[in-house]
Amino acid sequence: MKTPRINRAEAEVIALKALGFLASDPERLCRFLSLSGVDLADIATVAENPDFLAGLLNHLLQDESLLLTFTAEQELDPRVPALAAEALTRANSL
Repeated sequence: MKTPRINRAEAEVIALKALGFLASDPERLCRFLSLSGVDLADIATVAENPDFLAGLLNHLLQDESLLLTFTAEQELDPRVPALAAEALTRANSL
C-alpha cells in the first residue's frame, strides 16, 4: 500500500476533524482538555496553532482504540493522523 502524502492544509483539516470527533463526546473532550491543559473557552483560539493541532493528533495516536474509532468514522487510513501531525510539526518549524 502506498503511503499517502499530506500537506499542511490537509493536515489542518484532519486535525480539525479530530477536534470535532473529540468534541462530539463529552468524556473524550474532557479527557483531552484535562491532559492538554487547555480551557474549553480557549479552544477556538488555540485551534489556529499548528503545534496545538499536532498535539491533538498525537493525543489520538497515544490511544489506539480512539485512533481507530476516529479513522473508521472519517474513513481514513490509520496512518494519516501521524502523517498529518508530522506535516504540522514540519510546517511550523520552517
